[in-house]
Amino acid sequence: MAHAHSHTHEHDHHHHGPTTLTNVNRALIIGAVLNTVYVAVEFILGFYYNSLALVADAGHNLSDVAGLLLSLLAFRLARVRNTTNFTYGYRKSTVLASLTNAVILLVTIGAITWESLQRFRHPEPVAGGPVAWVAGLGIIVNTVSALLFFRDKDHDLNVKGAYLHLMADALVSLGVVVAGIVISYTNWVWLDPIIGLVVAAVILGSTWRLLSDSVRLSLDGVPAGIDLNAVLTDLRAVAGVRDVHHVHVWAMSTTENALTAHLVLQPGLSDADETTLKADVRHRLLHMGIGHATLETEVIAEKDCEAENC
Repeated sequence: MAHAHSHTHEHDHHHHGPTTLTNVNRALIIGAVLNTVYVAVEFILGFYYNSLALVADAGHNLSDVAGLLLSLLAFRLARVRNTTNFTYGYRKSTVLASLTNAVILLVTIGAITWESLQRFRHPEPVAGGPVAWVAGLGIIVNTVSALLFFRDKDHDLNVKGAYLHLMADALVSLGVVVAGIVISYTNWVWLDPIIGLVVAAVILGSTWRLLSDSVRLSLDGVPAGIDLNAVLTDLRAVAGVRDVHHVHVWAMSTTENALTAHLVLQPGLSDADETTLKADVRHRLLHMGIGHATLETEVIAEKDCEAENC
């Protein structure tokens, strides 16, 4: 049986043309530069004004910079051509990048939580006004950075991660602004470590999903947006397909999914029928977010068919 691997997946359903990649690339570079400058300012002023909330927020923003740089590296690597040793190229590096990003964030959470708890035991004076000003700048930087990714956030796990982090950062900065204003009027210095803990909780919330998705993709699990049962049902509905088995779906990168499957065909199909059938299967898979399909076909002999009442 001809094992035709027709390349009907070239017409672009998953809007990931060169323009999107260029946009994402540019967004990652601008985002990384903006955030790097802001992190430096925030760390220095956080130490100067003795604010844990600012230092924690800077740590959070630093993890974002790391994430943006990792994503940028992964996007570059994903475009490297396939080699004899890496037949998929370096696409999977995008998954490793999002996994590394999640781990860095978990370490950041631990450090902030530890420092916040120390502060409760030994409160220290904090200059509320300057803290509010610095964090106010953070709201602007994070919101502008997040909006750069808004358009492409649903097409890629790394872009979505960047978008979610930056939006969470803007909210965290808002919390720091409020704390700064309250501290400057009331001198409730205990608010500073509380905001530190809130920052840690916010990061944990946004990281947990990123971590679980990244681990799933690292282990070649079925990507989050794909329902395997729906895929099977859809493939079995194709005219001429009796059954489908040995189905594997995995992620080649954070944007591309692949599938291998055995299609059991009804007897009597011509080669032309089979080619049409495969094209139909590939088209259906594209609509479900699977761009690379390797299909093996087999035919049930008539006598087996009678035995199985098919």
